[in-house]
Amino acid sequence: MGNLLSIGELLIDFIPQQKGLALKDVTSFERVPGGAPANVAVAVAKFGGNASLITKLGQDAFGDFLLEQLTAAGVQVDKISRTRQAPTGLAFVSLREDGERDFSFYRNPSADLLLTASEIKGEWFDHGDILHFCSVDLVESPMKHAHVEAIRLAKAYGGVVSFDPNVRLPLWEDGEECRNTILKFIPMSHIVKVSDEELEFITGIADEQRAIASLFTGDVKVVVFTKGANGADVYLQNNHYSSEGYGVKVEDTTGAGDAFIGGFLYQLLDKGATQDNLESLVAEHVKEILAFANASGALTTTGKGAISSIPSKDQVVQLIG
Repeated sequence: MGNLLSIGELLIDFIPQQKGLALKDVTSFERVPGGAPANVAVAVAKFGGNASLITKLGQDAFGDFLLEQLTAAGVQVDKISRTRQAPTGLAFVSLREDGERDFSFYRNPSADLLLTASEIKGEWFDHGDILHFCSVDLVESPMKHAHVEAIRLAKAYGGVVSFDPNVRLPLWEDGEECRNTILKFIPMSHIVKVSDEELEFITGIADEQRAIASLFTGDVKVVVFTKGANGADVYLQNNHYSSEGYGVKVEDTTGAGDAFIGGFLYQLLDKGATQDNLESLVAEHVKEILAFANASGALTTTGKGAISSIPSKDQVVQLIG
């Protein structure tokens, strides 16, 4: 099996102990590890795959805590560097009664944004690997250019590149800068995951099918369209596959989309996906891949926080039945 290399933010999520309050009204929080790329790496590791995170942490207690948590979850941390130039990133989250979230981020900058392109090493990559990234760390910073170099190297070594924009507008100067940056990175990717809440914002197209079709640009071969509790669809250039979600009692939706794409990518790694066979492999195994991904995402919503709520492979298989 190839390796998952996930690049981007690893931070502390402060989750409220009171649900249904605006962030300004929350008085107590619980500290949990977070960051979408880290969540995806943990999901792949928990399911039995090989996963590494490429990022930078502050030389501080929060950074120590995050390294311990990732190591305990089975993620390889040898590609994580430390710095005294900036602290580890923090995010405060409030949960509405329906489990949806509001965010307030503290990173101006945080350590992850200081990772440079020169720190990305070619020996990290190999044929059969998958590089995964999101948009939070694509703000103008050294880390943005580290992403470009990681994508270049992953492709040069024959790896598959996966992009989940995972839009977080409060982290951007303005929405148009966020949208334009995402549109620049989509053509660099082989797999693009986009949610029903993000599709029109990213593409600027109201019609769902036309918007999805517009994502097939550059190197894009697979589009994964997620619909929360209603499951997900997979689009290839000339095919479309649908799936249903799983009914569970939702406690907190944090990390559900990350667990979904983690499950999806784990299945691709397990089946030996490469740039050359990606489309045919997805077409052949799409029902199994989507069932595993949907169950992974659903089970993650039944607990608080992201990393701590990502299920084991046995739990996912049990839900699928």
